[in-house]
Amino acid sequence: MFDSRQANTNLYNHLLSHFGLPPMALEDIEFVHMHTVVESIRRIFRNSPHTDDALEYRLHLDYSPFIADMVLEPGLRELLDFLKPHYGLAVATNRSTTIGKVLEFNNLSDYFDIVVSSLDVENPKPHPESVFKILDFFGLEPDQCFYVGDSEVDYEVCRAAQVPLIAYRNKALEAKVHVESLWELQEYFRRYDT
Repeated sequence: MFDSRQANTNLYNHLLSHFGLPPMALEDIEFVHMHTVVESIRRIFRNSPHTDDALEYRLHLDYSPFIADMVLEPGLRELLDFLKPHYGLAVATNRSTTIGKVLEFNNLSDYFDIVVSSLDVENPKPHPESVFKILDFFGLEPDQCFYVGDSEVDYEVCRAAQVPLIAYRNKALEAKVHVESLWELQEYFRRYDT
């Protein structure tokens, strides 16, 4: 839904800077883009005595400036407008306290029937618990839905839940369908419905 790489980079570099540490290395930027905030902080502070302090500090941090760094994917609102009358829509995310604020900031909350964050499950992605929770909510079997994702974590959660993956801008993922834009995804669903 968003290009959140810059927002994630800015957030975690802010945390490091607050404790007098240098910015993230490239491999850490890749890691924090796909994992929970707790996993990410533990990773980027792994060689520092500040891990526990950083975990506490983030609980009181104003995330608003970083949410504003998230870029809405082109065609997202049009895709959601197209899908909403015909499909149940859900979000499964490893974000925690920020997902509600992100959706509200972008006026997207009303599109989704259920949002499952890392706080709503005991086992965040790539464990399939979040997807099972969504399937239970809608009363669906795994082959009655699609999961749109762009990362190896998304592939792993789909494989574990046996849900068909639509890979977004990542041809390296094994998927039922690969799309390069949300316009292409909308066209896929337009054809799928006929």
